[in-house]
Amino acid sequence: MKIKAEIMSQDQMRRALKRMSHEILERNSGAKNIVLIGILKRGKPLAETIRDNILQIEGVEVPVAELDVSSFRDDISEMVVRKDYLQPALDIEGKDIVLVDDVIYTGRTIRAALDACLSTGRAHSIQLAVLIDRGHRELPIRPDFVGKNVPTSKTERVNVMTLNTDGADCVQLVES
Repeated sequence: MKIKAEIMSQDQMRRALKRMSHEILERNSGAKNIVLIGILKRGKPLAETIRDNILQIEGVEVPVAELDVSSFRDDISEMVVRKDYLQPALDIEGKDIVLVDDVIYTGRTIRAALDACLSTGRAHSIQLAVLIDRGHRELPIRPDFVGKNVPTSKTERVNVMTLNTDGADCVQLVES
């Protein structure tokens, strides 16, 4: 794969996530009822950064869980049904859930995440925060909080790299 451009630097990612944290707090009238759920693989470290930002802004530490949506995908032929798809297991009843993912593309991952959340309990609300929205939706799903909109072609990919997972914070546009 050939890197075409750096879409976001470490500082740009930090600022976007800080802005998104403020927007999440504003939409939810504070942090008291928020639960952040990071979709594996890159959504979890982004959710942890948002949690740290909320702690810095409000002084409240919101719970963070990671979600493996592979059991709920409709576009994978061999599904492995897992009982431990939400870690740690949380009671989401009546909570304001913020699903966090790195990139939204077709919307199928988010549909699977919604199915997983709905199978866990009845949240008060479910919102979506994504660092990059690259378009090309196949389902009528729209994020509530977006770090950056990046129009792409179907031959391009967006790679989000995080310090904990990849050793650097940046977003790259690559030709696949």
